Amino acid sequence: MKISSLTLALLAICSGLGYAQTTVNKNSANSKQVKVYTTAQNTNYRLAETGTLDFHDHNQPVETEVSIFVDPDKRFQTLVGIGGALTDASAEVFAKMTKAQQQEFLAAYYSPQKGIGYTMARTNIASCDFSSGSYGYIADNDAELKTFNVDHDKKYRIPFIKAAISAAGGKLPMLVSVWSPPAWMKDNRSLVGGGKLLPQYRQAWANHYIKFIKAYEALDIPVWGLSVQNEPMAKQTWESCIYTAEEERDFIKQYLGPTLAKQGLSSKKLIAWDHNRDLMYQRASTVLEDKDAAKYVWGIGFHWYETWTGGSMRFDNLKMVGEAFPDKHLMFTEGCIEKFNLDSVNNWALGERYGNSLINDFNNGMAAYTDWNVLLDEQGGPNHVGNFCFAPVHYNTKTKQLIYTNMYYYLGHFSKFIKPGARRIISSSSRDVLQSTAFENTDGSIAVVVMNKSDKKQLYSLWIKGKIAQTTSLPHSISTLVL
Repeated sequence: MKISSLTLALLAICSGLGYAQTTVNKNSANSKQVKVYTTAQNTNYRLAETGTLDFHDHNQPVETEVSIFVDPDKRFQTLVGIGGALTDASAEVFAKMTKAQQQEFLAAYYSPQKGIGYTMARTNIASCDFSSGSYGYIADNDAELKTFNVDHDKKYRIPFIKAAISAAGGKLPMLVSVWSPPAWMKDNRSLVGGGKLLPQYRQAWANHYIKFIKAYEALDIPVWGLSVQNEPMAKQTWESCIYTAEEERDFIKQYLGPTLAKQGLSSKKLIAWDHNRDLMYQRASTVLEDKDAAKYVWGIGFHWYETWTGGSMRFDNLKMVGEAFPDKHLMFTEGCIEKFNLDSVNNWALGERYGNSLINDFNNGMAAYTDWNVLLDEQGGPNHVGNFCFAPVHYNTKTKQLIYTNMYYYLGHFSKFIKPGARRIISSSSRDVLQSTAFENTDGSIAVVVMNKSDKKQLYSLWIKGKIAQTTSLPHSISTLVL
């Protein structure tokens, strides 16, 4: 879906485009209204207000009815926030827009009223695959970090991050992640291709995190948290570094954790793993069963790329980590759809992949979420190794058009209506045709997200404590019901 002005880009969000089919008793006593917002394939609905429902009394449902059962009395994890990554690539593309397009883009992502209200962000420490080239912050063999500076980031990324923070109202919790130590600190003498941190540089490398955090905060970019290593079991053609579970555990407890504490940064949220769901229990148990490492760790970060290596989306692994270590948090730190093709930006399966992941991850205990790049160009980059990917929003630098994929709208069904501090509550579907999750916000409002991946519309009832509101889920749609 191509949109090139602020009015058109936000029309679907700010105005109602139609009404959902309802069969409710609007004269029932003590009714509570429900507003429905919908995004649906083969319609104009894009986060559009599509109806208002009312509750009426209805005790025992029967098995032939399709129902979503919500129980606000059963509360689970608290939401920290939802957002996306502000990478070098996103920043460079942003710089190519007109001022009007930049304002449109910022409002679309960060305005709670005009856009989808992102409340978190992630960025890279030094270069990653979504940089135009490899770079670092220190000179070769400078183990004392005397040459450390972030001047590279001042051209594109730092102004971009500051603009996002401003658009978000002055607060945007930032997770920072590293892809590789400097080449001379590694056993393969390269930023790319995996390799390992040499033992003699562990303290210097721990000090490097401190330097980065303090440099960014001196530039008025507060850092909320950090992960130890992006994808520590992936030998990539781009920046990467390998840590076994034992190596990450020992680096945390012997170097990084104590260094953060000594430097007055123990309030920063330290995240281990930062890789796929498939091995997350093994990593979590190895790190968190060691009390000297666990005391520094806020939570376990995870990605979704296990599907690309022949696995499945192992949502139950989140639940097992959460049950085994209930004092720790689960955070989705990165995910995107790879192998970008400009002709596929309107593929409806893109958004459904996001909806399926978000619903299941939340239902299994996820407390925070950051998508990968918030913005890429018409090639799915820039990317210095050709690892081109989809983003929720693309900017075609040739046609000068912003392209809002349905991933953007699917994400918005969560980030626009579920806010930091919200508590997840029970949302149980009686049939597989509908997937759902639900949260109660700090203001007492309840947001229930319902997704239909089937080719058929589905009549269903939202059931809460003996009252129901009936509506229809359109084919290939996602709706948020707010009451």
